[in-house]
Amino acid sequence: MTAASLSRLRRAFPVRATALCLLSFAAFWVAQRLAGVTMVDLMVYRAEGRAVLDGADLYALRTTENDLPATYPPLAALLFTPLPLLGTGLMRTLATAGNLLLLLALALLTLRLITGGPAGRRPPRPPAWLGAPALAAIAVWSEPVWTTLRYGQINLLVTVLVLWDMRYLPGAGPARGRRWAGAGIGLAAAVKLTPGLFIAFLLLAGVVATVRGGAARPWLALARNAVCWFLGATALAAVVLPRDSWQFWSGTFLAADRAGHPEQTANQSLRGLLARLLHTADPGLWWLAAALLAGAAGLAVAVLAGLRSRPAWAAAACGMTALLVSPVSWSHHWVWSVPAAVLVLDEAVRAGGRWRRAGATVLTGLFFTYAPWWVPHGPQRPELHQGPAEFALSALYPLAALGFLVVGWRVALRSGDGAVPPAGQVPEQREPAAAGRGRAGPGGAGRGVRPWRRSRSA
Repeated sequence: MTAASLSRLRRAFPVRATALCLLSFAAFWVAQRLAGVTMVDLMVYRAEGRAVLDGADLYALRTTENDLPATYPPLAALLFTPLPLLGTGLMRTLATAGNLLLLLALALLTLRLITGGPAGRRPPRPPAWLGAPALAAIAVWSEPVWTTLRYGQINLLVTVLVLWDMRYLPGAGPARGRRWAGAGIGLAAAVKLTPGLFIAFLLLAGVVATVRGGAARPWLALARNAVCWFLGATALAAVVLPRDSWQFWSGTFLAADRAGHPEQTANQSLRGLLARLLHTADPGLWWLAAALLAGAAGLAVAVLAGLRSRPAWAAAACGMTALLVSPVSWSHHWVWSVPAAVLVLDEAVRAGGRWRRAGATVLTGLFFTYAPWWVPHGPQRPELHQGPAEFALSALYPLAALGFLVVGWRVALRSGDGAVPPAGQVPEQREPAAAGRGRAGPGGAGRGVRPWRRSRSA
């Protein structure tokens, strides 16, 4: 992209993208109200906050007409304590507005991870803030985002916290406020356990970097900080809620079936897929083996992408892997599909080829089809008796995640060695040879090619 075209884009695109975003959000808001959404999970959060204020047993709680329990760690309930102080209408309005702002933040962080990085490693792209409103305007209509806002869920908050910390990965470009590095992942894991896989990713990347003779310190330091934040936040919750903390960490967190039946079509994890495939509510060792294989493969993709200066691919691969191996990954948990879709489409456009673009479009479009809800579902548990077509529709998200990991592996392999110069060090670059300068003339010590030089623009 030339400087002139980029300048024109900077002037014209922000106004149009912002207008499109506001129009899309307004239409979304109206559609949600016409659909009569109850924000049932938000009502559960409110009940958890009330239980904390009243000193009630948090994990004995059953609320709403669906008789839903509390399933998050105790820290989450502490964060929900302001909700009972708000009226229902105001609470729902603030939750919707907050989630829309978080969607914008998710779009911005995703594009920043793609466009950032060491100079010369990627082709120039427009600044991230130019595309974020347009991306959010489209993503709000995807099933995971729609359902997150429909239920009043916290998935966007958790994902944004993790992506905030991904800015500190080696190769992600400059990031301010390094004293807070690790806080996002640590707090996200303390509120909802699945982001803890990012700590394992950071530790594994540090170990591999050490074996390869690379710089392991940035990876291990980020992992250490995330662990400290997780332990600190968990300890704070234990001080305030000792009984509930003991109950949760002594066994409640292992009771995955508290959230619902594993075969429900909304459960888009490998466990849900196998439960529907095998027509059983307990896939047992089949799920354990599949989770171990998928976890190992997903972490391998994330580490390879991270060490080869592809931080966005590393983050999305780890996020998708966490959703695959979790016992329960409801469809609204799959907001990681937003950065994954952007990455796949971006790679297809850059690599070229009709089939690549068609495949990327299909992979992205799966999350806009709402296909898991096309199959019979309900309290009669018809998912235990699915036919082949119904199973295929209810397995789209985990299959799309596995496809994304395959693409991520190929992208990481095609990337060069991920060695990144230390912060503040200017990399050396070879100066292109000019015509007529390939050979030194008589007495031309100064006419030959200078083999190396330092470049301010490098």
